[in-house]
Amino acid sequence: MNDPKQQICIGCGVTVQTENPEMIGYAPVSALEKETIICQRCYRLKHYNEIQDVNLTDDDFLKILNGIGQTDALIVMVVDIFDFNGSWLPGIHRFAGNNKVVLVGNKVDLLPKSVKHNKLIHWMKQEARELGLRPEEIFLVSAGKGWMMKETAAAIDKLRNGKDVYVVGCTNVGKSTFINRIIKEVTGEGDVITTSHFPGTTLDMIRIPLDDGKALIDTPGIINHHQMAHYVDKRDLKLITPKKEIKPKVYQLNEGQTLFFGGLARFDYIGGDEKRSFVCYLANELTIHRTKTEKAVELYENHLGELLAPPRPEQVESFPELVKQEYVIREAKTDIVFSGLGWVTVNEPGVKVAAYVPKGVETVLRKSLI
Repeated sequence: MNDPKQQICIGCGVTVQTENPEMIGYAPVSALEKETIICQRCYRLKHYNEIQDVNLTDDDFLKILNGIGQTDALIVMVVDIFDFNGSWLPGIHRFAGNNKVVLVGNKVDLLPKSVKHNKLIHWMKQEARELGLRPEEIFLVSAGKGWMMKETAAAIDKLRNGKDVYVVGCTNVGKSTFINRIIKEVTGEGDVITTSHFPGTTLDMIRIPLDDGKALIDTPGIINHHQMAHYVDKRDLKLITPKKEIKPKVYQLNEGQTLFFGGLARFDYIGGDEKRSFVCYLANELTIHRTKTEKAVELYENHLGELLAPPRPEQVESFPELVKQEYVIREAKTDIVFSGLGWVTVNEPGVKVAAYVPKGVETVLRKSLI
């Protein structure tokens, strides 16, 4: 029989139990014989890409985070560069206590190659300050592709100064992939932690020992309820979560024309005297549908879940109403960000537009990243 202390799932960090298949951490007794123990949920995720819902509450997650501020450690916060505001951990400056924070922008491989990395880092620094955080260092990486991971791992090792490292982030930012990549850089070992594009894969702290007796600690992904991912069926996440470099799509719109991004969001060109071009940066798989604004409501009511999908037909009943935010664009090269989906760039000033997103999701304006 294995030592009971060892019965922690290597995939998600939860304590393994063999009693109740409905509760988190369940594994059949036979799984305990193996050298590395993995719970049934992680096993299914790894081998079949199947997800089981989890009964951990937001409060459980917050308790875990609050404990980090009491420690003396380095904190590494991972955000999804494609969804910076949607994947920001609210209150990180409070959770951090007096600990230094390193900010890592992941998934940089999804941005068009024309994005200047120095400009992006400068922008992240400004945004972080506005959100109450002064990061020690900022890195742009692609954990999936391994870009800049060696340099980031070396910098983290130097900055931690012999302390533990806690890696924090919202669900879906690629945190476990990032840690697996760091472990690979340091030890040459492959995937230690279950990774997937489903929110909430890591359930509890996972301690990965470092050679000086300290540890790299993976924490549960905090669920940010204004992330677009919460309004999409698990099977459709791949339509809104880009997997490769985004190809900008340019639309010439007349006043009174509307674009639908699937059925998840809507963009209206209200006024600006003439035909204008708008550049859409969204996952390549997401369908964009153009129509006249006067027909938009009718189209949405009649075709949500079919022509305008996601959502799926069975989700239409419970899908939240789209909330409208009007903007007058006063500066050239402004992005209207649809949190969790992407953004639309307006190149010339003097344009009035409206952005619609599900109630609870954000839209924000920013200086164009590209």
